[in-house]
Amino acid sequence: MLLSTTPYNRPFGNGLVMKSVADMQDVERLAAFNGQMFGEGIAGMTSQIILHHPDTRPEHWLYVEDQTSSKIVSSLGMIPLTWRYEDVTLKVGEMEIVSTLEAYRNRGIVRALTARHQEIMREEAFDLGAIQGIPYFYRQFGYEYALPLDSHWHMQLHSIPDSWKEEDTAYSFRAATAEDIPVLMSLYQAATDSLNVSAVRSADHWQYMLQHSIGTETEGETLLIVDAEQQPIGYWRIASHGFGDGLIVSETSRLRLDAAKGLFHWLKTAALQRAKPYIRLNLPPHNDLLQTAQYSGAQNNGSYAWQIHLVDVARLMMKLKPVLERRIAASPFAGLTQKVVINLYREAFELTFDQGELLTVCSIGFLEHSDIRIPPLLLAQLVLGYRSIEALKAIYPDVNVGGESQYLVDVLFPKLEAFIFPTY
Repeated sequence: MLLSTTPYNRPFGNGLVMKSVADMQDVERLAAFNGQMFGEGIAGMTSQIILHHPDTRPEHWLYVEDQTSSKIVSSLGMIPLTWRYEDVTLKVGEMEIVSTLEAYRNRGIVRALTARHQEIMREEAFDLGAIQGIPYFYRQFGYEYALPLDSHWHMQLHSIPDSWKEEDTAYSFRAATAEDIPVLMSLYQAATDSLNVSAVRSADHWQYMLQHSIGTETEGETLLIVDAEQQPIGYWRIASHGFGDGLIVSETSRLRLDAAKGLFHWLKTAALQRAKPYIRLNLPPHNDLLQTAQYSGAQNNGSYAWQIHLVDVARLMMKLKPVLERRIAASPFAGLTQKVVINLYREAFELTFDQGELLTVCSIGFLEHSDIRIPPLLLAQLVLGYRSIEALKAIYPDVNVGGESQYLVDVLFPKLEAFIFPTY
């Protein structure tokens, strides 16, 4: 169902106009354009997300039209997400399905679409922008790699011993249905509790994934592991599309060792049946299935990363107030009374602490000297725990901090474990 909307319409010059989705005809046109650029799976993904995803709205989906031909020549969508940063929820705008016809490139169209996208995020008080996009390009719009994405651990089929079949027989496996959503939610929560940064997934998100993602680029199978009493004790997901030729395990619950071995035997059988040469595990580092694979010879073939944009630094820091205060209280800096200045070279931010309480965060403009200096795009890596301040210093000579100030930065922004499972 298409929600009611206030369409956006702004002339772009040279016969081009930027619009947002206004009606079903626009949905169909935009889906067709995205399908032309990326394939049928993306066409289906476009229409299904606009019509059925619980968080997106028509005005989040933008396109540029050539008025002389009435054809779409460029597009950019947004999927609102909710991420959990320890016990704080963050509002995230994921930029999706960005493309421009070749004849219209190098005219600043994507720059204008991105500017409108970021304007929407400011208007709707988003905390972070995120994109899974192509390398380097989005740095010009204030994005930096700052969260793990798309891990490539490969488990060769010959590494799974036949003896694990005995573990397989202790369990049964079946496809999950909408009736299983409550147990899936519980298992998902348990699986992500150990992560410092993760995606919040509601019953509506599960409904979308089980029903509306079918036939789209994000389609996947959701299956349950059932014990002898026919009680679900775990689940896993297999992505229908993704990088590489392997069978892609994109998500699992917590698993006992015997259940993990039994699942691997099932996966080996499925891979052979589907002519997949290996099993690819796209899972966080401390996932039970991945750790079982690591001790059985799985190979790390690298990973990618989410590109992150900090929409409003001061507002984000204040939103993280409970986390920052808790970190201070649990450290030798307990009771901190100090103005902490984080200098991003072009702009500095002053965090005022009084007796361990974060009172204010405000921009103090340009500041030539301070104890903590870090290039602006790297702040996302630090705040989200992608790299520690020591790791950043080792890579970037213009990260300048030391002594007691570095100790304080380590307390405020430690290395974190993060992994974002999709909600679509």
